[in-house]
Amino acid sequence: MALDVNAIVDQLKESSILELNDLVKAIEEEFGVSAAAPVAAAGAAGAAGADAAAEKDSFTVELSEIGQEKVKVIKAVREITGLGLKDAKGLVDNAPSALKEDVSKDEAEEMKAKLEEVGAVVNLK
Repeated sequence: MALDVNAIVDQLKESSILELNDLVKAIEEEFGVSAAAPVAAAGAAGAAGADAAAEKDSFTVELSEIGQEKVKVIKAVREITGLGLKDAKGLVDNAPSALKEDVSKDEAEEMKAKLEEVGAVVNLK
């Protein structure tokens, strides 16, 4: 009897947390195992997933806080985004707000440096 691994994975993706919890309990009872070992393995897989996420190739630059120099932040936002004064001021006033999405790591780091230079707090997502 061969397992269709892709079909099983697809079913797991569509399952709710409660359904997955019930599945784990049923496997524990049926095979006499504890979820402690799989949880540790899942933690390691989660850490590997976090490393992969850290190496992603597109980022969203989010202005979290404007700091003390609002005018300088507005000027930096205008320079980065190419927006007019009114639109840039709107983004700054509504912080936290996404300034640019799907930018390269280098470009995102450059934007972050420019904004932090004028006192803003920036997150890369």
